[in-house]
Amino acid sequence: MPEDQSSQGADQIPTNLRLLILLEETVRAGVPVSPRTLVEHLGLPKATIHRLLATAEAEGFLQRDVDGRSYGPGQRLRMLAANTLSSQRIRTDRLAIMKALADEIGETCNLATPGRYGMVYLDRVETHWPLRIQLPAGTQVPFHCTASGKMYLSSLRPDRLNRLLTSGPLQPQTSRTNTDPVSLAEELSLTRRRGYSTDTEEFMDDMVAIAVPIEDNLGRLLSTLSVHAPKQRQSLVQLERSLDRIRQAADNLASLVSPVTEDDDLRS
Repeated sequence: MPEDQSSQGADQIPTNLRLLILLEETVRAGVPVSPRTLVEHLGLPKATIHRLLATAEAEGFLQRDVDGRSYGPGQRLRMLAANTLSSQRIRTDRLAIMKALADEIGETCNLATPGRYGMVYLDRVETHWPLRIQLPAGTQVPFHCTASGKMYLSSLRPDRLNRLLTSGPLQPQTSRTNTDPVSLAEELSLTRRRGYSTDTEEFMDDMVAIAVPIEDNLGRLLSTLSVHAPKQRQSLVQLERSLDRIRQAADNLASLVSPVTEDDDLRS
């Protein structure tokens, strides 16, 4: 949202833009927002805000948070974001970056974004080796036992993370899956400090993986870039040696969706 939009007042926001601006403000916040917060930021009447929220919720663009009062992105808004990221020009550039990384490391690269119940693979570039792990684009994998999922969990506020980890039993995928919320929270704290996550045969036997965040210009996680490999070919320690190169690729991917400034536009 333009920086001065919230100060324009209700009479300055065209009626046909109010729902779009409300959605924009909701996702810009990065956390579930209350109707009161939206009234304060947008300057629209309380009744108007509630009407817009009801419409957005009914159509699936927003959904209520667990407190029953705040709102966050719904399924249709998440799909809109994913489809935007998958536009042809961006996807062509994105795949070129991922292919260069996969060729250099010699392992499969994955781009994943958080869904409602797990991480969803948006894109992947396969290794040339015949021994590979088949997880095609569109696959949804758990949060708690995958490198991409743990990277996302580490970005959450403590209260939201605690709700997610304690809302139900964490299902084991292998004998190495960490299903203890306390020790998993400790691992996520380490992940947050070091800026990358790992999977040591927690999601799939004989598979190791490493993931880094792809962030927006405000430092918020948009998606994750991960590399996984059969442990017969690369150990986790070997994958960690490629961490600088993976981070560089993640920065390049982030630049594809960074806002274009006026100066950038003049230089293009």
